Amino acid sequence: MTVTGVDAPGAARAFADPSKGYVPPWRRPRRKAYVMATIAWLYAAWSLLPVLIAVVYSFNDSRSRAVWQGFTTDWYCCGGEESVAAGASITEDPQLLLALQNSVTLALVTVLLAVPLGTALALGTTRWQSRLANVSDGVSLFPLVTPELVLGSALYVVVITLYSGIGLGKTALVLGHVTFSISYVLVIVRARLSSIGAQYETAGQDLGATRLQAIRTVLLPMLIPAILASGMITFAASLDDFIISSFLFGEAANLTVPVLLYSATRVAPTPALNALATLLLVGTLASLAVAYVVLRLRRRGSGGSALDEIAGIEM
Repeated sequence: MTVTGVDAPGAARAFADPSKGYVPPWRRPRRKAYVMATIAWLYAAWSLLPVLIAVVYSFNDSRSRAVWQGFTTDWYCCGGEESVAAGASITEDPQLLLALQNSVTLALVTVLLAVPLGTALALGTTRWQSRLANVSDGVSLFPLVTPELVLGSALYVVVITLYSGIGLGKTALVLGHVTFSISYVLVIVRARLSSIGAQYETAGQDLGATRLQAIRTVLLPMLIPAILASGMITFAASLDDFIISSFLFGEAANLTVPVLLYSATRVAPTPALNALATLLLVGTLASLAVAYVVLRLRRRGSGGSALDEIAGIEM
């Protein structure tokens, strides 16, 4: 193959020929992407360093979140009288403990509702071919492209005007989180459906299965990686959400961890807040680990790895 009358492989060899003198790294045909790798590592360090600092100071033996005074786990649990005098730990502060319970419960309920609804919506919009399906698809993706501040204020207005019987609180929080989480599930599951195609369902129907049986026995098992991935993202997004939760939580008994962290940082915060944020981080990583183990067990005996299956989900 030639490029503008020059043999490209021959030109590449000429660049790398030692007899031609020193060849700069950026002109070598098989050079490694040192610059891009360096930028990627610097970005990762820049992103993770604040998180690591927050985690480290959750073990600080002092109220200070800037000066290290020694190692302790009192901010997590059972700090004793001295710790209570300096600032209660998570288990000794009812407000922190309640916020943690609210966040975890809300995330689990959101996953249980959003994942089945999003999966069913993805199946319907993918297999339902009509103009109305395209309109439905666009409307269902609207929360994904809408600024979260706009979505949160709109949900607030809807709850206090149209759904005044529900009111602000736990039910409103669930509705709000499910509303924006369905879009994540829809995008991931639809991408998996597009990569699978319709031939497997057709083959199942040719073998005597009804359409529902083909979906249940053939298609849904193939969607497990996408369903797990969407569940992980939904769980993490619900745990981390601040804007929508700040509009819909109502009274103090319904505070979530992000809203509490934002409010408490203004009034003499203690490392107990760092400990609370660390627990959320651990919960998110634990959900990823559980999904990996489930996929690994599912792949046992069939070759490949769980990470390959997750990576096989096309976005």
